[in-house]
Amino acid sequence: MSAVVGAERPQVVSHVQQALNYTVFECKWVPRSARLLCLGSAARGTGLIQLYELHGARLELLREIEKPKPIKCGTFGATSLQQRYLATGDFDGNLHIWNLEAPEIPVYSVKGHKEIINSIDGVGGLGIGEGAPEIVTGSRDGTVKVWDPRQKDTPVANMEPVQGESKRDCWTVAFGNAYNQEERVVCAGYDNGDIKLFDLKTMSLRWETNIKNGVCSVEFDRKDINMNKLVATSLEGKFHVFDMRTQHPTKGFASVSEKAQKSTIWQVRHLPQNRDVFMTSGGSGSLHLWKYEYPAQRCKKDSEGSEMGVAGSVSLLQNVTLSTQPISSLDWSPDKKGLCVCGAFDQTVRVLIVTKLNKI
Repeated sequence: MSAVVGAERPQVVSHVQQALNYTVFECKWVPRSARLLCLGSAARGTGLIQLYELHGARLELLREIEKPKPIKCGTFGATSLQQRYLATGDFDGNLHIWNLEAPEIPVYSVKGHKEIINSIDGVGGLGIGEGAPEIVTGSRDGTVKVWDPRQKDTPVANMEPVQGESKRDCWTVAFGNAYNQEERVVCAGYDNGDIKLFDLKTMSLRWETNIKNGVCSVEFDRKDINMNKLVATSLEGKFHVFDMRTQHPTKGFASVSEKAQKSTIWQVRHLPQNRDVFMTSGGSGSLHLWKYEYPAQRCKKDSEGSEMGVAGSVSLLQNVTLSTQPISSLDWSPDKKGLCVCGAFDQTVRVLIVTKLNKI
């Protein structure tokens, strides 16, 4: 690992802090707006959705919506920019899609899982990716399911442990490879360190590996292109960057790993405007900004003549400690480069500005 030095280093500036009176699990920017959402759990065990608008150096609460069950995760990824519907997963295993203009009754609802939905992702909406407006959910019940809101009650794909295999808690899911109408993959990370790549075109397990520690977050650098890179973060402070362009028949994908800190890396999020820059959020209340450098050649032939990938390297651009508690969620603004929101277990949401991203 190398660190970027000198005056060109990006700075992470805390722009606004907003204290909350509940536990926040997810923060999301509302696309094409100066608004953001906080999703979480109230002290009395109900779920909360708060909608804020950024006005200069303050956040104005526009509305607060209470729901019966705590909300663990959410995505705007499955609907168009015109709709901007929010899909959420809750502690009871329910998948709901909400119209935030009329949030009393969900526009789609399904009891998706037997236990908490830990992670959710969408593709095909927001003008990114091809194909159906699908949503993927990963749950403590060990299953990963893909939903099409146009199809009621049953998932279009269900990845679950085979007979006799013990179920593992699925902590994180992400779509990728959605570059045309047919291709699509889902990556899932589990509490035992398993990473599985499901091919939705062939409905088969395309690749799996184990990173020895619980997988907290996975994300492709872009969902809407040929698979390029995948970052996976772990419980023990390490992250792994896999080069997803070349899959070797036995060795799989080449990767580089980095020990970022001593505590859990809760989330990874790639900068929407530059897929080689990503931020990780940590259990120590810190954020680390990284850049991936490609090797001179991304693939080579092994002794048998099979193509294998070559991993690049990562450099630390900047790090900052914001909280005494874990930063559990992170989201870049899709519209304004360098604008970022994060939520921490100190019951605070912070809007950040990352400078000089055009210089790296």
